Amino acid sequence: MLPARGRLLPGAYHGGMRRNAVRLKSDVVALQMHAERTGWAWACPFASSAEFEAAVISAKRRDGVYGPKRLRRYMLYAAAAMGVVAAIMLSAL
Repeated sequence: MLPARGRLLPGAYHGGMRRNAVRLKSDVVALQMHAERTGWAWACPFASSAEFEAAVISAKRRDGVYGPKRLRRYMLYAAAAMGVVAAIMLSAL
């Protein structure tokens, strides 16, 4: 056990406690304000995740992320294949 080195003066002890209480209260108020701002940042305008996903997909389509529509590409391939078949048939005659 360590020997006592001296006692704290009551004024210094309680004054420090008062400053800590004031600082704690201001920290709590700051934390509450920060939590409210964070809640506003997390607010979502969509009612469900399905609405959010649909909005993301439509925005990506609008920006051209998914590339051209596949139907056009398949029609081009079919026309090219028909042209090759027609060329082969004409050359066989």
